[in-house]
Amino acid sequence: MLPVNITNSIFSTFLVTGIPGLEAMYVWISIPFCAMFLITVVGNMTIIIVIWQEQTLHVPMYIFLAMLAASDLGLSLFTFTTMLRIFLLDAREMTTSACFTQMFFIHTFQDLESAVILAMAFDRYVAISHPLHYHSILTNTVIARIGLAIVVRTLTVQVPLPILLKRLHFCHSNVLSHSYCLHPDIIKLSCSSTRVNSIFGLFVVLSTMGVDFLLILLSYVLILKTVLSMASHSGRLKALNTCISHLCAVVLFFTPMICLSMLHRFGPRLPSHVYVTLANMHFLIPPVMNPIVYVVKTKQIRDKIKKLFIIKATEKAQVASIT
Repeated sequence: MLPVNITNSIFSTFLVTGIPGLEAMYVWISIPFCAMFLITVVGNMTIIIVIWQEQTLHVPMYIFLAMLAASDLGLSLFTFTTMLRIFLLDAREMTTSACFTQMFFIHTFQDLESAVILAMAFDRYVAISHPLHYHSILTNTVIARIGLAIVVRTLTVQVPLPILLKRLHFCHSNVLSHSYCLHPDIIKLSCSSTRVNSIFGLFVVLSTMGVDFLLILLSYVLILKTVLSMASHSGRLKALNTCISHLCAVVLFFTPMICLSMLHRFGPRLPSHVYVTLANMHFLIPPVMNPIVYVVKTKQIRDKIKKLFIIKATEKAQVASIT
């Protein structure tokens, strides 16, 4: 275990934190986290491969789903791996450059996921409110522009964050309160003025995930208005059923983040493991659950996955019979 530094020297490394109070159980805790990481990688890679290979799934809904799977995969690679290093190797030390790099990619994939969930909400709105014009509105060109806009917006707000951090000195402590490097957590350790960093960080959150969440709510208000105007009860149920998977993605992604923000700003002071648990739920649960939810709720995806595995099994059987 590395010692906790509380001197006035300027640190060049950070120490990430596991789960406070459960250090003796890290090896056992690593087992479910390894299983979650495996499910995340296999689930999201399967969705991406199936959508890539099947021409019939090259429609807006599934293209956005592939984008969501890609952002989930990226987010998990920069969070799960660090946690598993802590649990299995007790490797807590990170250089400032490595920490800033990890922070950049975590927040980048976080913003990408938020924007993709918004794009999926727009897709559901168009499909339910304007079904006859769905394919004329969401053309391949429009989808490409939406994807480009998501990437440009994300990089525009995320690239300045590590650049602004490089001007800071860290001398109060070098122990982070989470298992990975996050912007609010890093600036708390600075002994330089963090006013610019704090203001810009708040602007990034409000202008990306804050705006996305409000627009998602607006989309569902408009969807609900359209659904309630339908004459057929079965038609209303069918329309709402197409939104269940997306609503699950919205709840999984935004609920822990909103709870964490409310507790930090307005709630009572709680034990540190409460904040760590909520942060882990926000960053770790969506990449695990999204592929499960979409495979369970989307018959087309299930059928194509079955078809893919049957074809692979048939090809292997043919090769084995020839040899």
